[in-house]
Amino acid sequence: MDNHNNKRSLLISNKIDELSKVAIFLEELGISWGMPDYLTANLNLVIEEALSNTILYGYDDADNHSIEIILTKSDGQISITIKDDGLEFDPTKKRDPDTTLSAEERPVGGLGIFLIKQLMDNVQYLREEKINYLILTKNITL
Repeated sequence: MDNHNNKRSLLISNKIDELSKVAIFLEELGISWGMPDYLTANLNLVIEEALSNTILYGYDDADNHSIEIILTKSDGQISITIKDDGLEFDPTKKRDPDTTLSAEERPVGGLGIFLIKQLMDNVQYLREEKINYLILTKNITL
């Protein structure tokens, strides 16, 4: 496979209705890369959670901002990089919720980040020159 087929990217704006573009992009990519449906669905869920957090909480203005989603397939793994110019937020430092508590006892929020950590094999965050990089890695066998 050539390198272009192993790396794809999508640029969206910071609007919640852009998530439908991401779902279509991932569906087409899943077919192209021969991913099982469950893997495509899990990656879509993870990306949707991360993007929702960025779109809803990552900006302190009403301006248009671009968010780039880059997926790379290499031997044995898929890497997702989400780049945005939103407020600095490191989800790897967010404490996991206490799942032994009932839904009523648990504070609101944090389950999306917890879900991302559970579904992915590695979660990294970097901030360079006012750009956030969320790097999510999933080990795979295709």
